[in-house]
Amino acid sequence: MNALPADFAAAAMLPGSPEPLGATWTGEGVNFAVHSSGATSVEVCIFDASGEHEVRRLALPERSDNVWHGFLPAPHGVPGLIYGLRAHGPYDPPHGLRYNGNKLLLDPYARALAGKFEWNPALLGHGESDRPDAADSAPYNYKAHVIDPAFDWGDDISPSVPWRDTVIYELHVKGFTKLHPLVPERERGTYLGLAHPEVIAHLKQLGVTTVELLPVQAFISEKFVADKGLVNYWGYNSLAWFAPAPQYAIDDAVVEFKTMVKALHAAGIEVILDVVFNHTAEGNETGPTLSLRGLDNSTYYWLEQKSLAQYVNRSGTGNTLAIGHNATRDLVIDCMRYWVEEMHVDGFRFDLAPVLGRDNVRFRTDAPFFKAVAAEASLRYVKLIAEPWDIGVEGYQLSRFPAGWSEWNDLYRDTLRGFWRGNPGILGNFAERFAGSSDLFRASGRRPTASINYAACHDGFTLYDTTAYNEKHNEANVEDNRDGHNHNLSWNCGIEGPTEDPAVTELRERQVRNMLATLLVSQGVPMLQAGDEFGRTQRGNNNAYCQDNDISWIDWDLAKRRVWLAAFVRQLLTLRKHAPGLRRDTFLKGARQVDREHKDVSWRHPLGHEMTAGDWHDENARALGVLIGHAFADPHGTPNGHLLFLCNTGDTPVDFRLPAPKTNAVWQVVFDTARWRSSDFGKRLAAGETCAVSFHSCVLLADGDAPLSVRSFSLQT
Repeated sequence: MNALPADFAAAAMLPGSPEPLGATWTGEGVNFAVHSSGATSVEVCIFDASGEHEVRRLALPERSDNVWHGFLPAPHGVPGLIYGLRAHGPYDPPHGLRYNGNKLLLDPYARALAGKFEWNPALLGHGESDRPDAADSAPYNYKAHVIDPAFDWGDDISPSVPWRDTVIYELHVKGFTKLHPLVPERERGTYLGLAHPEVIAHLKQLGVTTVELLPVQAFISEKFVADKGLVNYWGYNSLAWFAPAPQYAIDDAVVEFKTMVKALHAAGIEVILDVVFNHTAEGNETGPTLSLRGLDNSTYYWLEQKSLAQYVNRSGTGNTLAIGHNATRDLVIDCMRYWVEEMHVDGFRFDLAPVLGRDNVRFRTDAPFFKAVAAEASLRYVKLIAEPWDIGVEGYQLSRFPAGWSEWNDLYRDTLRGFWRGNPGILGNFAERFAGSSDLFRASGRRPTASINYAACHDGFTLYDTTAYNEKHNEANVEDNRDGHNHNLSWNCGIEGPTEDPAVTELRERQVRNMLATLLVSQGVPMLQAGDEFGRTQRGNNNAYCQDNDISWIDWDLAKRRVWLAAFVRQLLTLRKHAPGLRRDTFLKGARQVDREHKDVSWRHPLGHEMTAGDWHDENARALGVLIGHAFADPHGTPNGHLLFLCNTGDTPVDFRLPAPKTNAVWQVVFDTARWRSSDFGKRLAAGETCAVSFHSCVLLADGDAPLSVRSFSLQT
């Protein structure tokens, strides 16, 4: 960080340019451009190298439409310069205006942050009687840091993994490496920690193609969280969308983030960001004035039309971004372009994504934001994933996002969990989810890859905890266990929480294997939550958003104790990689294959026949077979080989009579989740024989036309 020149008092602003917005190092100085439609003047406040002492205020000398701009030549305008903004204008909340020059504002286009954030009443823009507060907030708010964007990317290129081949791994930058014994202590919990060769080796060996990072755009903890002595660990409380969160950096967040992306790309792994463009950390009308509120409140936020002093709350966090306004939409598109072009990320997962498709009330598949994304050349080939719900009118929008988008499919998660805990009457729903959720996506011309399938994610129980807890245990959140949802679809296998009972322990581990196996042989794009490959636990906390401790951090000692489970996941992903029939671009529909002899999928009753309408509606049925036709392809690309997936969610064993995909077919066991360490792997069974499937377990078989490498597949450690 550069020290200020001794003669900074003599510095003066030149007119500069209204584009691009933000503070941009040109090589000859820094251009400042700030959108503010109602301000009467905008000042750039320069701080010393510590970011603590304001040394000069310079008014932006020009205004072009609603953009204030100015140019600060070198040697005063240089990378390392620390600054904030002050916007002067009317303070009139009943008319949506909240200008207050006493409040230091963070540039919404800031590329890096300096200083620190501290909750203090001076951050509030309003005083008593709803008048503008007179206290200076500069000592308590973050400042912006002018960067030099130069970075040696070398031959970095996006892995550009096709959707059908994608395996997503959701992780938290800090929590993933905070306890990793092979990462140098200084790098644990940082961007550089995630770039460590041992960490990347784990991802590669597992078979992950894409990491999805919980929010890394600069954020702060809510006041009510900080007042309890906790922090917003997940990061869904954004303050500066262009800036990497400084919490995960050692020295330079921008350089270290780029270094992480470059290392992951070199290993063939994509990077997707979980982004929060639905609200900001400024909260509702009682919240702080930190950035957008003080720059252009009525442009950046949806306000209640009957009372413009109040905020529309479609996010559940106090405010909602006014994505329908051109300037706000441009801010988001500019931000996405920046992360793709300058930071080299490969896609985005949008938190509460229906907000982005609303005209303040109704959701539209053809909303202006979606059109703007489609029109932006730099975003044309990145991965776009929607969390398809918010708390607005008709807030659940699963399957309604545009072509080219994929969506978190919570119906898959709920059906998978319900199926394996033995819920009645669920076979038909399970089959639909297993086959790619065509009922959701086919009508709009989308593919199975529109469905992001998962058994667990950051929000809710970990996969292991769905087998260990019937009830949530969120006492550590200091909300009397009222927070977090109650719809967990979990089953503790007979005992709540930790146990040394070997029968319960084995059943829990079997259930984890069952759900992982089902997830990874289903159609659609699988997503794993970090640590679920070795059965991590949050001790029953299903809302660990504020737990920056060992409740949330990955326990790598547990990984050593459960290497068998990681091996199971790794080899399932290897199987998936070699079986095109498990990752199709078209839906399974029970149609005849190219040889007109075999169907692409056939749903089988344990007695051996295809499922009938009566079988599907049998409330007591707990077993189902799935015959996947032509799951493989020979070296010439000709489809061949079949897989047979047999599931028994009941309390007693079931004998499945094996079908004959061809004359004299022989089946071989690929895996059996109940006989993990037995000698049954590779066991040969003829068509017409029965295969015993134990209670609460599943078996995968391959026929003689499957590649030898699959038929001799052993999932034993």
